[in-house]
Amino acid sequence: MDIIKKYFTYLTEKQEFQFTALYDLYADWNSKINLISRKDIENLYEKHVLHSLGIAEIIRFTDNTEILDVGTGGGFPGIPLAILFPNVRFFLIDSIGKKIRVAETISRQIQLNNVECKQKRVEDEKGEFDFIVSRAVMPLPDLVRVAKKNIVRDQQNALPNGFLCLKGGDLQAELKFFRNKAVTYDLEDYFEEEFFKTKKVIYLPN
Repeated sequence: MDIIKKYFTYLTEKQEFQFTALYDLYADWNSKINLISRKDIENLYEKHVLHSLGIAEIIRFTDNTEILDVGTGGGFPGIPLAILFPNVRFFLIDSIGKKIRVAETISRQIQLNNVECKQKRVEDEKGEFDFIVSRAVMPLPDLVRVAKKNIVRDQQNALPNGFLCLKGGDLQAELKFFRNKAVTYDLEDYFEEEFFKTKKVIYLPN
């Protein structure tokens, strides 16, 4: 939890409670359902929570923004972002029922009132949102193909509506489809831990 407070110094008491509660909840669920690597649970805050919050270093969502988290798994990046932005609405979807039930249960247990979870494929999602977020769920060209229909035209944030995707590794093949439209943010510019040396946020306006 200290690593979250290191970079996000303005948390309210409720937000501190919510972030702190995540460890025991995810550790318990991870012993029943393989959400993340069993050996990786000790690194929950760095490799999953703080990683999710990398998006918050790129944009501070305005109140009433609506975000779709595609392939959320157990709730990343949606749940950490929803804690940080309590006046933003987050819609978490995943095709795997047991994973979305974990995200829904944890959201309820930490009193996250701005989160809605559904078992659904993005191809079947009809709603419209300001931004779509994801964490290595599929190659960006595939995500854009199936989800660009879900981005609303009206703007209310500093960045135009679009995609914000957490990625790692060599992305040349993925990004060549978008020429100069995609913007790459290196998370090592924001977080000093070794884990973030190869981690990036890719922003693509719709």
